[in-house]
Order: sequence, then structure tokens, then C-alpha cells
Amino acid sequence: MRNIALKLMYAGTAYHGWQMQKNAVTIAETLEKALGYVVCHPVKCIGAGRTDAGVHAEVYIANFRTDSTIPCDRLPLAVNTRLPDDIVVTKATEVSDAFNAIGSCEKKEYTYRIYNSRLGNPFYVNRAWFYPKPLDETVMQRAAAHFVGTKDFAAVQSVGTHVRSTVRTVFYFDISRSGAMITCRVCADGFLYNMVRAMVGTCVYAAEGKFPPDAVGEILAAKNRTLAGPTVPPDGLYMTKLWYKEAVL
Repeated sequence: MRNIALKLMYAGTAYHGWQMQKNAVTIAETLEKALGYVVCHPVKCIGAGRTDAGVHAEVYIANFRTDSTIPCDRLPLAVNTRLPDDIVVTKATEVSDAFNAIGSCEKKEYTYRIYNSRLGNPFYVNRAWFYPKPLDETVMQRAAAHFVGTKDFAAVQSVGTHVRSTVRTVFYFDISRSGAMITCRVCADGFLYNMVRAMVGTCVYAAEGKFPPDAVGEILAAKNRTLAGPTVPPDGLYMTKLWYKEAVL
């Protein structure tokens, strides 16, 4: 039985996230159906992480097991003929039996995009969060700096989510502007449910003057979700980088 890692990208607007659900169309379900048709047996994919409804991926890794002998260099084209246009497999690699798309992932980068202009842009609908009030990206960056390090991120986790630990290591959280577009890039060894969107919302609140950027450290220490900023909309969020020891990218 071969273990195959797939590199793919997708626009998540039409889907209810990656993870299979009973009554909603997801990326995993759509990909598994296409793969099953190509390799002629049911397929179960393991994804690099759970992305929510409306969230996109410029880079995503999933792995599955198959007894099919289709060469890896032919697999992407074969699968893409069975996929909708908003999901594309770009590479297939045979990996070790121990490889697991989520368990073998060492760190991840998400990027959140804010279209910060008085007037909207139709080309960014469902691709960036349109925010018409002025935002100072330098204030946002000062707030973002307080998230970097190994800390307890309970204050930016969705209420009611149960995990063994809310401690994570954030390697960087960089915020920059190019014209009307504010780009927020955050890399960590793992993320809690809605963590990135709440981190961005907290930086936006700091830029709005709801609290000073230096208050973020105190907010994290309090571990109280109600003290941080809001969970911003999903359509500005992208998975953009993944790190593995095996050469799957």
C-alpha cells in the first residue's frame, strides 16, 4: 500500500471548510470523491489542518493510501479532471509509511488580508475582508508583537472549544501594508480554533483605540476571550506555508 502526499490549493468560498461533514460540502469530501474515481477504490484523506468555511489555501497538504500503480507525476492531472475549478492538485509525492499530513507538519503559516479603503473592490469579494474605517498598520504591528513566543493563547480561542493545552509557539506575526491591502502573516507550531482570526481582530481593536497595543500581553495573561478583539470574517484567511521534513512541497 502506497502512502501518497498531495499538494493542492483551493478557494474555500463554496465549501464548509476542509473537514468532512454530514450535511455540507467540504474540501475533503470533494477531493476524496475525485481520488476514489481515479484510483478505483474508496479513499480517506488526512489534511494538514482544519480550515473553516470560507477559508482559502494557497498551499495545503493531504495524504492518502492506495494500492493504485498510477505514477505520481500523472496523478495530479488525472485527479484535476474530476475536481471543480476551485480546487487544484499541483503535486503528488510517494512518502514514507509514517508520514501524516497533520502529524508530520512542523509549523504553519496563515495570512489574513484586509482591504482597508473607504470604497470596496469587487475583485476582493470573498478574498479579503473589506474594512472601510482607517487602520494604522504600525499600531497593529505593535499589538501583533505581543503574540510572538511560547504562550497560553486561551484568550484568542473560540469559547467552548476543548483541547488538551492552549499553549502554542508563535514564531512571527508580521503586519504590513501595500496600498489599500493590509497583510497579516502569522506562523506557529499549531493553532487553536479561530486563533488567527481572533489575533487579527485584537490587532484591529488596538488600531481602533479600543485598548493600547501594549495591553495585548495582559489580555493573553488573563486567558479571557471576552477581553480580546472579535473573530474577523473567514474570507480574508489563507493557509500560505507549511513545513515538513519530507520533501512534499
